[in-house]
Amino acid sequence: MPVADQDPTRQILRLEAEIERLARVAESCRKVILVAKVAIALGIIMLLAAISGLTRLDQIFTLGAIAAILGGIVAAGSNTTTLRQATADMRAADARRTELIEGLAFSAVIEPTKH
Repeated sequence: MPVADQDPTRQILRLEAEIERLARVAESCRKVILVAKVAIALGIIMLLAAISGLTRLDQIFTLGAIAAILGGIVAAGSNTTTLRQATADMRAADARRTELIEGLAFSAVIEPTKH
């Protein structure tokens, strides 16, 4: 059904559901970004320990550190892009929801006072 043909109340409910879905997507992206930053930090610490000679590490350990850094960069970058898009979509949906709410005709429910 085209959006123009829908009842404004239904459109508002649909937009609220979409805003909630986008909020979950954004929260998920924030968590992945945090984990990615931790992976990057741990990979850097492992590489610095290997380079400085503090520990004697084998090549597999060093490759794992490099993989953690690169994987963290990729995960953080793609989720940052998704987070920005979800946030922009949330703002647009919220603006449309506000516009629809302001366009609704509200009836006053005021009981007359009796003297």
